[in-house]
Amino acid sequence: MNRPILYIAITNHGFGHTTRTAAVAATIQKLCPEVLLILVTTAPRWLLESYIQGHFILRQRAFDLGVVQTDSLTMDKPATLAKLQEIKKNQNSLIESEVNFIRQNRVKLILADIPFLAAGFAKAANIPCWMTSNFSWDFIYREWEGEFIEIADWISDWYTKSDCLFRLPFHEKMAAFPNIIDVGLTGGSPHFPYEEIRTTWGITALPERTILLSFGGLGLKAIPYHNVSQFPDWQFITFDASAPELPNLIKITNRQYQPVDFMPICGRVISKPGYSTFAEATRLELPIITIPRDNFAEANLLLEGIKNYNQHQIITATEFFQGNWDFLHDTPQPPQQLQPIAKDGNETIAKAVRDYLQ
Repeated sequence: MNRPILYIAITNHGFGHTTRTAAVAATIQKLCPEVLLILVTTAPRWLLESYIQGHFILRQRAFDLGVVQTDSLTMDKPATLAKLQEIKKNQNSLIESEVNFIRQNRVKLILADIPFLAAGFAKAANIPCWMTSNFSWDFIYREWEGEFIEIADWISDWYTKSDCLFRLPFHEKMAAFPNIIDVGLTGGSPHFPYEEIRTTWGITALPERTILLSFGGLGLKAIPYHNVSQFPDWQFITFDASAPELPNLIKITNRQYQPVDFMPICGRVISKPGYSTFAEATRLELPIITIPRDNFAEANLLLEGIKNYNQHQIITATEFFQGNWDFLHDTPQPPQQLQPIAKDGNETIAKAVRDYLQ
C-alpha cells in the first residue's frame, strides 16, 4: 500500500512556529499512523523529536526567515529586508527545486505554518496547500512601512493562492486568505508525570513559589538573574544554558524536556509575547507574566489574547530588567472573558488532514 505523504513547511523564526506545528504533526501521526511526515525546516531535529514520538523525515530547507533577531526582543530590520529581497529574487528557482522534490516523493498535501512560498509549491505541483497560523508575515512587515510595503504586497499575493487557512486564536484578520476556518488553541502537552518532574529535578518549592522563565529558542540577552537571589525560598526554572549557577535556579539542559513539561508544577511563567508559550500556558491554565514587545505587530494580539483568556500580569521592560521583581508578590489579573477559549486546535487540524489523506 502507498503511504499518504504529508509535507509540512515551517517558518524559520525562533522555535515557536516549530513547536506548535510539531504538536499538530504529532496529533496527525496518532490519528493516522500510516501517514509519512516530511518536516521542512531548519529547526534542529532534537526539538521536533521532543514533540513527535514517531518516525518523520527532516528536510532542512528555509523559504522565509520571519525577522532577523539577536535575541527574543531585538530585531534587525535592514538585515530582514535584505534577506527578503534575496528570496523574492530567487523565488522561481526555490519553487522549482521544491516542486521536483514534492513530485518525486508523491506528496498529497502541503501544510504550512506559514511560509508564503508553500502556496507556490502547491500550485506548481497541483496539490492543495493548507496553512495554519494566528498571523501572516505580510501583517508584520506592512507595519514597518517604507520598502517593506512592496514586500508585504508580494507575500499577500502568495497567501491568496493557498487553499485554506486554519486560523489559530490570538489572531489578526489574515484577510489575504480566501478560505478561513477558525480553530482552538494548538500546542504541546506535558510528556512526564507531575511527581516525576519534581523528583528528577529536585523541585521542592510550593507551586506558587515555582516560576518558569521561558524566552523561546532565541533566549534573551541580559536576563537579570541576580533577582533570583532576592527570593531564596522560591525556585526558578530556565532553559538558558548560559544562565549563572544559583542555588535556587534550575537549568534544564536535557533536550528531551520542553517548557510545557514543567508548566504543571509552576505557579506562573515569565515569558516574552509568543504564541506557543502563551497557548501552552493557557491550555494548562497557568498564569502568565509578560513584557510588551514594541514594533512587532503580533505582540499586541497575544497580549489581548491572554488578557481575555488567562490570568495575567503585564509588566514593563523597566520592571523586568531594572526592577527587583517585586511583581512576583502581586496577584495576577483574572481573564476578562467569562467563556473559556477552545483548546482543540491540534485535533481539529489533524482530523481534517486525516480525512483528506484517507
